[in-house]
Amino acid sequence: MTSTSSDRRETGRTDAEQVGGRVVPMRLQKFLARAGAASRRGSEDLMTAGRVRVNGVVVTELGAKVDPASDHVTLDGIEVAIADQPVYLAFHKPAGVVTTMSDPQGRPTVASFVPVKEHPGLFPVGRLDYDTTGLLLFTTDGEISHRLLHPSRHVEKVYRALIDGRASEAELDRLRDGVALDDGRTAPARVKSLRSSGTTTYVEIALREGRKRQVRRMFSKIGHPVLELHRVSFGPVTVEGLSRGSWRHLTDDEVAALREAVDMMAEEVR
Repeated sequence: MTSTSSDRRETGRTDAEQVGGRVVPMRLQKFLARAGAASRRGSEDLMTAGRVRVNGVVVTELGAKVDPASDHVTLDGIEVAIADQPVYLAFHKPAGVVTTMSDPQGRPTVASFVPVKEHPGLFPVGRLDYDTTGLLLFTTDGEISHRLLHPSRHVEKVYRALIDGRASEAELDRLRDGVALDDGRTAPARVKSLRSSGTTTYVEIALREGRKRQVRRMFSKIGHPVLELHRVSFGPVTVEGLSRGSWRHLTDDEVAALREAVDMMAEEVR
């Protein structure tokens, strides 16, 4: 493990870069995020909890650095390493599946659908509720996951919902303006009614926030509980063409577009 200050003097870099074909020392929390162990903040929590060892020694100092070429890093005794290339997947989540890599209650998890053996650091970007279907992104790149989910950089996510009752435009306008929930007022949402049939309405809603069960709570607030919920897209990536329970690799263009969307959101809030 390297010192926390010498790298700045020796290389002029404060974190890992590709130099001469190899990765030079980086902060341990960034290494963990790049390896897919957690987000950058989550990696810091793992360190302070004493769960991370470098060359057999517990490391809790957040300024500590490691050399990926020579240091041996473990999380809860399991080796952690940075893959040659990060992996990015799109998955069509079925209903009745929890968005977690393991479940103490024995319920079906998303981990059983994606190639975790081939990509041990794979984890979901955010989550979908147990009964919600649709697009869920997976990656081994903890850094982009952190950026995609950061409150200041949330990219747009589009959902389609079947709601109880016939929703009027006046009621949908409340969502377009933002509604007060128990954890604060929501940001304005893009909402449109697609069709009404009998006692239900089929709607599309686009959000840039990511609160827990937010879509369901918003429609309940205006008196139209969600009966079915499906996520259509996450930023530039869509679920189109994926059957439920299946996954695919993102294209290079999709990964580039995700990064661009994150950077664009960061610029908008400055």
